[in-house]
Amino acid sequence: MSFGTDSAQTASGLPAQQYLTLLELSKAIASHREMPDLIHELAGHLHKLFDFQNLAVMLHDPRRNLMRTHTLDTTQPAMLTAPTQVPVAGSIAGWVWQNQKPFLTGDVQQETGFVTTQIARNFPVRSLCILPLTTANESLGVLSFSSDKTGVYDDLDLDFAQLVAGQIAVAMEAQCYRDQLTHERDRSQLLLEINNTLVSNLNLRELLSAISACLRKVIPHDGAGLALYDSESDTLQASALEFPANEELFIENESIPLEGTSAGRAFMGRQTVISKTHEFQQLPFIKRFAEAGVKSVCSAPLISHDRALGALTVASLNENAFSEEDAELLGQVAGQVAIAVENALAFREIDTLKDKLTKEKLYLEEEIQTEYNFEEIIGNSPALKEVLKDVETVAATDSTVLIFGETGTGKELIARAIHNLSQRRDRTLVRVNCAAIPTGLLESEMFGHEKGAFTGAIERRIGRFELANKGTIFLDEVEDIPVELQPKLLRVLQEQEFERLGSARSIRVDVRVVAATNVDLHKLVMDKKFRNDLFYRLNVFPISLPPLRERREDIALLVPFFVNKSAQQMNKTIERIPRETMQALMDYSWPGNIRELQNLIERAVILTRGTVLQVPLSELKQSGSNVLDKTHLSTLESVEREHILRVLRDTSWVIGGPNGAAARLGLNRTTLNNRLRKLGITRPRA
Repeated sequence: MSFGTDSAQTASGLPAQQYLTLLELSKAIASHREMPDLIHELAGHLHKLFDFQNLAVMLHDPRRNLMRTHTLDTTQPAMLTAPTQVPVAGSIAGWVWQNQKPFLTGDVQQETGFVTTQIARNFPVRSLCILPLTTANESLGVLSFSSDKTGVYDDLDLDFAQLVAGQIAVAMEAQCYRDQLTHERDRSQLLLEINNTLVSNLNLRELLSAISACLRKVIPHDGAGLALYDSESDTLQASALEFPANEELFIENESIPLEGTSAGRAFMGRQTVISKTHEFQQLPFIKRFAEAGVKSVCSAPLISHDRALGALTVASLNENAFSEEDAELLGQVAGQVAIAVENALAFREIDTLKDKLTKEKLYLEEEIQTEYNFEEIIGNSPALKEVLKDVETVAATDSTVLIFGETGTGKELIARAIHNLSQRRDRTLVRVNCAAIPTGLLESEMFGHEKGAFTGAIERRIGRFELANKGTIFLDEVEDIPVELQPKLLRVLQEQEFERLGSARSIRVDVRVVAATNVDLHKLVMDKKFRNDLFYRLNVFPISLPPLRERREDIALLVPFFVNKSAQQMNKTIERIPRETMQALMDYSWPGNIRELQNLIERAVILTRGTVLQVPLSELKQSGSNVLDKTHLSTLESVEREHILRVLRDTSWVIGGPNGAAARLGLNRTTLNNRLRKLGITRPRA
């Protein structure tokens, strides 16, 4: 082994052949801009002066402190599998670069002072000459000649070899500058293209597709993904995917764990991560991507205003596809994307709120125009007082309420009272008349739909449950909900989540449900027309509204109230209601309950020409048969009431148990409680 020293050019000058070779090298350097082509031509010229099979240029990588093979020209196929990079410490190339001195050996197999000579023994290399590539500005790397013969470089003209290395160093420096300028130009152009793309895209999937197309020019990849953080589940949610080879891999809003995933590590560590899919194959969705051929992944965090929003990921079907430089560039791109994502999310939220406010405005306008919009609860009867006591008790909770009552008894008014007395009173009370909406449209009306979910769905629609979020929803005539839709309603009641028609994404809501019915739901359950589990979920707190015929004393309060209300609307003055008229109204059975009374009074105000109310009592007489039927019913109910009271007194007002009132009457405890509410029976207070 011998180490050369720096020496001046001999005064006698170089031989003509060497001068010609240097001239040819200069011409070759001037005529080639691509280094592999240049090295290949240089090898042809240098073969006239040097005996070698392999010529290589190795440059120093300052980031990783490695000597990396930049280009190689060889006649030995085995050399193509040699390491492309070696550490500075312990390698011959690293020693030459650090000390700026040539290294020559006649038989590398005999060298023991360097770690890399052990590697060289596996390849057809015996003689080795390594020269520093240095210019006036910097130390670039080394130039390496190698041969499969021993002692080839023992008589090498080292001065001439260093002249050759100096010319190649200048060429390499120029090439590095060109590469750097090209690289900076490409990066700047990429960032500019992405910036222009971000300005024109607010849809996340379209945004990712445009970003991926720009990135692919500088960072080759086969797929890209965008995942955003969801605070409720503490996971990343897949928001968009650009994977042309297999679009079916994307499952919208699929949860991506923060632990054990590339995107999760990037998000939590706030730095770009390079990984391989086999590191996380225990996760189902990672296994799915690995089976699709993905081998390399690079993820960068999306950070805007010091807030981590999610992660941007690129994936490749090749091993080790991404370098540290790629990771750095992806991190810069992610910084730009984060701003666009934040704007897109803000726009989406504003759009959603705008849509919701529009729907609320339309809904409230509809409510204002509702035909029967009771403003107050009027009455002083014991039966009504008992109901109002129940309303006050349950309103403070979030429990589901089921209101029983005949048509026209004011079930919606009770629902409004529950809402107004609850902590949700500052939010919307949304009403759904389940009988008034066609069966085919009820699901869309309640849960909403996406654009294109069915024929005629030309835009996305927010459903009533979503509109009632943080508020109360009133399901009137709940018995008319189709059996096939009842499981979805049950899920909302139990889990507070649902999907819009045409969407697989679950929407969580916080809604208090108040339902009402005018039929016997027990019978519908027995007839398999109403799900028993849904009935029990609705029947958490039942309230039975008494019909008007069971609270006749309230008629004397309701009539003046409706008279004043209608008179004000019609700009009339009515000062007196005849006694016989009031008595006739109180004697009538009112099969249509309060609604029938209100309509009759409104009609009477229209007909009244003076200041004394003129009620068309003939209409009540025409319903005589109905009056008799209701009177008979009232008599039967009186008998039932007395019988129940007698049994309650005999059992000391004990309802449950084997000796309780329910057992004696042959009724379930729940059924008896409902009958007590309907009949207005309450336990006397001490």
